[in-house]
Amino acid sequence: MLEVDGSQKSGSGTILRLSVALAGILNKPLHIYNIRQRRSQPGLRPQHLEAVLTAAKLCDAEIEGAALGSRELWFRPRQIAGGEIRAEIGTAGSIPMLMLTILPLCAFAKQAIRVHVVKGGTDVQHAPTINYMKYVLLPMLECMGLRASLIVHKYGYYPKGMGEVSLEAQPCKKLAPLRLEDFGAVQELRGVSVCTFLAPQRVAERQAKAAKEYLQPHSYEAKVQVVNDESNPLQKGSSLVLWAKTDTGVLLGGDAIGELGKPSEVVGREAAQNLLEELEAKATVDVHLADMLVPYIALAEGGSVYLTRSMSEHLETNIWLAQEILGVRFQVTRVKNLYRIEKRSGEGPL
Repeated sequence: MLEVDGSQKSGSGTILRLSVALAGILNKPLHIYNIRQRRSQPGLRPQHLEAVLTAAKLCDAEIEGAALGSRELWFRPRQIAGGEIRAEIGTAGSIPMLMLTILPLCAFAKQAIRVHVVKGGTDVQHAPTINYMKYVLLPMLECMGLRASLIVHKYGYYPKGMGEVSLEAQPCKKLAPLRLEDFGAVQELRGVSVCTFLAPQRVAERQAKAAKEYLQPHSYEAKVQVVNDESNPLQKGSSLVLWAKTDTGVLLGGDAIGELGKPSEVVGREAAQNLLEELEAKATVDVHLADMLVPYIALAEGGSVYLTRSMSEHLETNIWLAQEILGVRFQVTRVKNLYRIEKRSGEGPL
């Protein structure tokens, strides 16, 4: 049985998400304790609980301890069958974070997977926006062989949530390595600016305009799609994601969300600044993608490498956990202003 202490490293939900995903892929029982020990509200919150329950449906797993506030969980997976699954968070808990739990499982399923998630948050604090997932993470995973797509039926924001998203994924059984060592030259810079029931205030337009104006003095011209959304009358909100592609296959993203009292122009500048920091550092993956990719390169056959500008707590935690559970080895070295993350060839999972 895999034994994982959830208080190690970041002590956050990323340990739970990754442990459950890897246990399902390895078809090994998992016992995880001290779940989210270092958070202000330890234990399973609604989004974490629903992520575990959704993974259990995918893996036909037996679970014990799956209750709100629980700090200990037993997860006994069987095969990853696939098929159609429904999930319901019931709060503004992050739908993208739920997706991060189940996406690795999708690669190794017996058949195609369709997961329909309702009553959650698509764009909330401390999580990637749903359009970051759609336009940055999923295209990068496709480069590794995992083909998946997202459809946003309803955008959902804090505090009510009520967002609704469908994920469709085709299993690939075998993940290809990823080698991104050369930044190259920027080919395009694009974005999507969304507001829900805020069209009269021109929120999406103002976010896009502020982002483009922030990037122009740095010789970057962004094409930003403006979306005046009316999918969720129960919850107004907004978000903006920007991404840049280079001629060497690099894909960098930066996003931001609107909040009550936060001007649209601030949202636009924040997303643009996040992306500009990656571009100026000449990273080959952004700081958020760096930790999200760890399980996939850990599971891929062959060596992978990429450069990131920061060793975040989540990145350190994911590397530590992948090494502990899969027996792979990562090497982290400093190269000027960047960190080189490498999983060496010949070191596949146990």
